[in-house]
Amino acid sequence: MKSQSILLRPLQISDAAEITVLLNNKNIWDHLRNYIPFPYTEKDAKDFINMIHKEDLLQNFVIEYNGKLSGVIGLTLQKDIYTNSAELGYWLGEPFWGKGIMTQAIKLMIEIGFSKLDLRRIYAGVFAFNIGSMKALEKNGFEKEGVFKHAVIKNEKVYDEHRFYKLNPRVV
Repeated sequence: MKSQSILLRPLQISDAAEITVLLNNKNIWDHLRNYIPFPYTEKDAKDFINMIHKEDLLQNFVIEYNGKLSGVIGLTLQKDIYTNSAELGYWLGEPFWGKGIMTQAIKLMIEIGFSKLDLRRIYAGVFAFNIGSMKALEKNGFEKEGVFKHAVIKNEKVYDEHRFYKLNPRVV
């Protein structure tokens, strides 16, 4: 999928070195869940890429900006009573912040989620201090569903989590 100078493409094992350089950054890690290791190694990147290659449906992508790997975006499909829903997750390398890249990448990911994966609902959780991420979601029509008070611990500090959602207009 492509929009202006933004392209979403499948991850390749050859992306591991670039992903490692971008993601081995505390400023990025501070906005991510703790299951993503820090420091981030090339082995971590290769393990992630190999894991997603085992998925039945393509749901994780490299974000390219002007031909350069700038981040990763994906959907985690939900199960049981939450079937046909997915959690949106993403990160962008610090040199690419403030350019509107994530807003466009989210737009493309919504298209994939609703059109190709036939999802009914996409949601995302954002740490209270990540205003840029909230704005990128809101620009794509996500609505704030609520604030989970004191719900997350990051860097030994407690934060609220803001939860956003978007419904597929074709199935509502």
